[in-house]
Amino acid sequence: MSSPDPSRANGRRRDGPRERILDTSFELFSHRGIRDVGVDELIERSGVARATFYRKFRSKDELALAYLDRWYRARSAAVAEATARHGGSGEAALLAIFDVFNEWFQQGAAEVSSFLHVMMEMGAEHPLGRASIEYLARTREEMASLARSAGLRDPQDFAWSCHILIKGAIVAAAEGDQRAGERAREMASILIEHHRVARS
Repeated sequence: MSSPDPSRANGRRRDGPRERILDTSFELFSHRGIRDVGVDELIERSGVARATFYRKFRSKDELALAYLDRWYRARSAAVAEATARHGGSGEAALLAIFDVFNEWFQQGAAEVSSFLHVMMEMGAEHPLGRASIEYLARTREEMASLARSAGLRDPQDFAWSCHILIKGAIVAAAEGDQRAGERAREMASILIEHHRVARS
């Protein structure tokens, strides 16, 4: 599995000014958050003129929304690819999600914490915080759909519980836990068993 950053497809970065600005936002926002990165730095690092920047993005918040959308699409594509290797449904597909996150943790991919980071940094009422919450909800619904396909009891409850495991693993990995993804996967197996046995 490759890096979650879609700007590096085939080992090359895309060359248009909008893509260069987005690439730069990936590098800066994912490591430092939104507030710490100014427009001047984004312009300088992306190598575009100020007028070009504002033609592509009316504000830093608009760029941050595009950054979150890019990360969501990259994350969803990677998860879909992993689950497809297990037939796209069932318990093995659910556990494959944790394999994806574990690999990203091992790569040190800072983007993994983006939704949590932005939600906490900006607050739930800020447009960027609301966008992060919405992307997290979409991810949770994807997990609920997989749980339904696996025949597990109460897919929504299962998805909330699994999401807690993923969020906890993201924090633990940031703290330096090299086995955060593996631990979360082990707990997810127990959670699957609980929902399966309870259904029986």
